[in-house]
Amino acid sequence: MEFMITKIAVLGAGTMGHGIAEAFAMYGYDVHLYETDKNKRDTVKEEIKKELEILAEEDLIKSEDIPSILDRIKLYSNLKAAVQDRDYVIEAVPEILELKQEIFKLLDEFCPEHTILASNTSSLKMDEMMLEVSDDRKKRMIINHWYNPPHLMPIIELSFFGNMPEDIYKEVEQLYISIGKQTVKVLKDVPGLVANRIQQGVAREVFSLIEMGVAAPEDIDKALKFGPAFRYATTGQLEIADFGGLDIWCIVGDNLLKVMDNSKCANALLRQKVEEGKLGIKSGEGFYKYSVSEVNEIKKKYTKKLIRQLKASKFYI
Repeated sequence: MEFMITKIAVLGAGTMGHGIAEAFAMYGYDVHLYETDKNKRDTVKEEIKKELEILAEEDLIKSEDIPSILDRIKLYSNLKAAVQDRDYVIEAVPEILELKQEIFKLLDEFCPEHTILASNTSSLKMDEMMLEVSDDRKKRMIINHWYNPPHLMPIIELSFFGNMPEDIYKEVEQLYISIGKQTVKVLKDVPGLVANRIQQGVAREVFSLIEMGVAAPEDIDKALKFGPAFRYATTGQLEIADFGGLDIWCIVGDNLLKVMDNSKCANALLRQKVEEGKLGIKSGEGFYKYSVSEVNEIKKKYTKKLIRQLKASKFYI
């Protein structure tokens, strides 16, 4: 009988893990969510419920479907019990190499032979993470990097580094297509994969413009939102270059790149804000200030913008 992925396990119920579990449950998958922290286990279903209610408000799901979505997610504190009958297991634990090595070693022991093991990392190397697993299991290991919030962002970066046969990769790819995701096949194990490297390139110049006092934060964000990012919502950089003319892009590159930021570490202004405890919305101040009484409403507004963008993007696929 042809193998099909139907039973999912997600390790870690934090920001990424619970959203990954939610994404699969929304599309009818049976999901086991493993979490060692009792407080998180006790509260995560309510967190997911609130996110689903926003989706219902925006007509992405039906309100009456929320209980069944939540029922498809079962919580576990015992790793073996959570994974012993699963087809596909995703770890979304902290980015600590030794921790991931130990988890994959245990998963190799606890999971059925056919189980595919996945990591949500974008910074650790596949070869190092699977150091302690059997040779047969190495053929069934993959990086699947999600973007935050995972239940909304369409992108999934999938590794194809030579350890996994094409037919198994296709099985994983079809799994993500079945939940409405856009897959990016990454052929080389480089730090940051594809999307994060692109994002850091943009962020480096944005932070540099702030540091130089070229414009206020709200104007720099406006320039991005209604300039490059307006096109990026529907059109990739290489397509944009083709439409603009590669000769023009070459001239502009020669003129601008030599005067743009080419630093190889985080911007000094960014580091200063971190040292001052100005971490963004979670501390009440970053480049902008956030009223404690308005944080929940600000987050909800941000989520709804992503939902509307998700709806719009379906017309451009």
